[in-house]
Amino acid sequence: MPPRPIIALLTDFGLADPYVGAMKGVVLSLNPDAVLVDISHQVRPQAVEQGAFLLEQAYPYFPPWTVFVAVVDPGVGTARRALALRTPRAFLVGPDNGLLSAALPEAVREQAGEGPAAVTLPEGYIAVAIENERYFRHPVSSTFHGRDIFAPSAAYLSLGIPLESLGPVVREMVALPPFRARPRPDGALAGKVVHVDRFGNLVTNIRSRDLPGGRIEVEVCGRRVPGLVRTYAEAEGLCALIGSAGYLEIALPMGSAAEALGADIGAQVVARPV
Repeated sequence: MPPRPIIALLTDFGLADPYVGAMKGVVLSLNPDAVLVDISHQVRPQAVEQGAFLLEQAYPYFPPWTVFVAVVDPGVGTARRALALRTPRAFLVGPDNGLLSAALPEAVREQAGEGPAAVTLPEGYIAVAIENERYFRHPVSSTFHGRDIFAPSAAYLSLGIPLESLGPVVREMVALPPFRARPRPDGALAGKVVHVDRFGNLVTNIRSRDLPGGRIEVEVCGRRVPGLVRTYAEAEGLCALIGSAGYLEIALPMGSAAEALGADIGAQVVARPV
């Protein structure tokens, strides 16, 4: 662990309610030395795939042995497992619904097919089902495992308890497939919007390394957008470019591409050579 352990939080709780604050209070009650970092609390409600995408974008930039708490949990209170995962560089805590698979190697996530589906954990990755009630906050609410199970589990991990103390080891976990587009016979890539950022940029699952060489054209919501430009500022009107995460984006400088196109998460996007 770092000298002051880092606990990074990602949820769909928003900031209008006390939910995020309650989770932080539980963590700090158990480990006052923890450094709490917010990745995002603006994941769309119950949008597990979007949450996994945002977690995947932030995960590589944290120091080794950060504890990530990710809670986008439409199955809270049901038989879905609560999971703690140790990777070669971090701990992750959250529901076993594909959200935490953002930290798995791409080759492993390919086992999920169209997903979400259970995959076998590779060497160097260990997961446990969080079942040891000694490490819960009591009483446990059936609607707020973020506060009563995930936050205290993360705090105890930041204090150095062994992962296996939280519950029995499991060999599989639910995973989402990698974020990437499907190649088409005509050389185009068929993808979709996986995130809309606060600027209204449409972030797709089309990776830059999969794009054909030369000029491309992007089609979304019946509109064709020429690409690629290098920066937002050099475009006039709707444009396509590669964002900082290495994925194709559709943007509107000084405006919102989402509003201009009437597009949202899930909108189909095609990138083709021209």
